[in-house]
Amino acid sequence: MGVDLESVSEATSGAIGSLLSTTILYPLDTCKTKYQAEARAHGQQKYRKLTDVLWEAISTRQVLSLYQGIGTKNLQSFISQFVYFYGYSYFKRLYMEKSGFKKIGTKANLIIAAAAGACTAVITQPLDTASSRMQTSAFGKSKGLWETLTEGSWSDAFDGLGISLLLTSNPAIQYTVFDQLKQKLLMRNKNSAEKTAVTLSAFSAFVLGALSKSIATFLTYPAIRCKVVIQAADIDDDETKKAQRKSKKTISAVICAIWKREGIFGFFKGLHAQILKTVLSSALLLMIKEKIAATTWVLILAIRRYLFLARGRLKST
Repeated sequence: MGVDLESVSEATSGAIGSLLSTTILYPLDTCKTKYQAEARAHGQQKYRKLTDVLWEAISTRQVLSLYQGIGTKNLQSFISQFVYFYGYSYFKRLYMEKSGFKKIGTKANLIIAAAAGACTAVITQPLDTASSRMQTSAFGKSKGLWETLTEGSWSDAFDGLGISLLLTSNPAIQYTVFDQLKQKLLMRNKNSAEKTAVTLSAFSAFVLGALSKSIATFLTYPAIRCKVVIQAADIDDDETKKAQRKSKKTISAVICAIWKREGIFGFFKGLHAQILKTVLSSALLLMIKEKIAATTWVLILAIRRYLFLARGRLKST
């Protein structure tokens, strides 16, 4: 089976879009992650609001530490988006070829998206864990990628994998909500437009996309918070205390700890920051992806043509 150039083009443009959006929003992502990772202890907490993280970096003259782990995050983001977009595009084309359908239904689309998301989560989980540990380390004390990955056992690199697989439902929820809202809006517009074709404007699509992503994030946020707490770096160098904390980093233990210390609202700590970052990231990713998709496709075709001509010349000689 040959290489699916269309899937490669989609994957490459999506990965580049993710890389750029991740870099632009990285300081916000660092503040968000450190804020989410902190659990209230004895009624006290270091960060009472998101901006406290930023002010700590400024007051300690560690502003550049807001970018700690950006290399790992960019690598993880690039690989995850490439794998996701390639898997999604490839599975969709394979489904349409096998079924003979010209269009893909909502249920099949959700299954394909979930399958692509699961593949992505398994492949990139070590990088995801490492980037979370780097971001939640004390400012100026973040370790390198290799040191972060090897400081524990190999299974430690897959901390939070179960939740990551669960969170593949996030895009499915987003797509379902978006589709329902889109149909209602189009039906309302159809009543006021008798003969003209009814389509979503770019602004309407952006608003519905942001709204559907916010709803999906709200519904899955308790899992997101638990995942960040599980993957957070240990701030104490004492090995005994590290071992004790490690034993408490199971999903059930983290749920019980958050409930005991912070109550029901603890599962939604940092929700506003998560929605802000997610919506901005999704908007930037899709905008950049659409802008460079055509260029990426032309470049891939040019490279293919060059390789074909080069191969022809070698055969002729």
